[in-house]
Amino acid sequence: MKPVPHFDMAADPVRTRWYLRPLTWLLSKPVAMAHKTRITRIGMEGIKPPYLLLSNHNSFMDFQILTTAIYPERANYVVAIDGFVGRKWIMLKVGCICKRKFTQDLRLIRNLKKIVDNGDIAVVYPEARYSLCGTTAVLPASLGKLCKMLKVPVVVIRCHGHHVNSPFWNLRDRKIKPTEAELELIYDVPALEKASVDEVNDRLVQAFQYDDWTWLKERGLRLPMPWRAEGLHKVLYQCPHCGTEYEMDSKGTEIFCKHCGKRWHMTELGELQAVEGETEFSHVPDWYEWERAQVRAEVEAGTYDSGKLRITIHSLPDAKYYTYTGGTFRHNMDGFVARVKHPDGTVEELRRTVPEMYSVHVEYEFLGKWGDCVELSTLEESWICHPESGPYSVTKIALATEELYYAWRRSIGKPCKPGLA
Repeated sequence: MKPVPHFDMAADPVRTRWYLRPLTWLLSKPVAMAHKTRITRIGMEGIKPPYLLLSNHNSFMDFQILTTAIYPERANYVVAIDGFVGRKWIMLKVGCICKRKFTQDLRLIRNLKKIVDNGDIAVVYPEARYSLCGTTAVLPASLGKLCKMLKVPVVVIRCHGHHVNSPFWNLRDRKIKPTEAELELIYDVPALEKASVDEVNDRLVQAFQYDDWTWLKERGLRLPMPWRAEGLHKVLYQCPHCGTEYEMDSKGTEIFCKHCGKRWHMTELGELQAVEGETEFSHVPDWYEWERAQVRAEVEAGTYDSGKLRITIHSLPDAKYYTYTGGTFRHNMDGFVARVKHPDGTVEELRRTVPEMYSVHVEYEFLGKWGDCVELSTLEESWICHPESGPYSVTKIALATEELYYAWRRSIGKPCKPGLA
């Protein structure tokens, strides 16, 4: 196979060009205005760069609201490699630094240190993927160590309304307004120096708690669009009435099971109501966590297995897709293994064991035409794996990745603390 170029992850971060900083604001401020976003600053009096800014992650709006909140200060943003495809030059110029999802890359730590040493803001999305159901995703336990190592103030921005406005399972804009964000100082330097790593992690887990569905109901905001439930079956893939997996579907304002026929209506407040009979879960995150419990039971019984799936692979050694067909994918109690046969006949394999991945990045309807996918990465390569047939659910694969990791940690006598991996 002919060698292909790889993204230079060791390159120094580029300080945002002065003439591009107003451009990033011009591309972001109209979104904040359209959604009448209310930004509240908590404890930020006198706080100037450098500092570490941690953001929750529900949609691309997170970036736009964050940029609006910190303007005109200069920042560098950690961005996954797929965010550079087709726009690598401009992404680097506006201060983005590349990361492969769910890999431990010391080069990123070095670059974050350089950013704060430059006197700028280092922006990190520690959940490392869009939330699947509008609640907090697991945070890496290394986050506390990073904060202590950088020795700069730690700030969190919590955005509310971005998931219910443009959920990962249906990206159409629901025009929710007003949305909200809190820019909060979590630690100044003296307080950070006194806190232990565990104390920092505990405080960050607390600071990252959010639930967009509860927020929507508490604010009395509504989802009047007649298609508001479409795509929800991507997340809620298992029927709580009959227990069948992979037979859920959605249309209009309803999600339903094609196996037993039960249907649930989504109200304008985002609540679920059974059309007939018992409403097992009125709150979307509760249904999602019930699915997690079912996956956990499979893991504890040692029976979890996605089965062997035929896949198409989009490879990302650099910020350009290489497409290969005829691959296979499997996720089971041992972790991930994907194989692909290249056009020249050579076979390549990518394995990630359970201890190597506390979570995994998945997407729905990738690029609008490739369907659902799972992204596996090493330090030098990323494979976006698209199953060609089922039955399967990338949501279940994501839940299983986390539950397998938690089970492994328990098996070695080091169980994860709530909210951390």
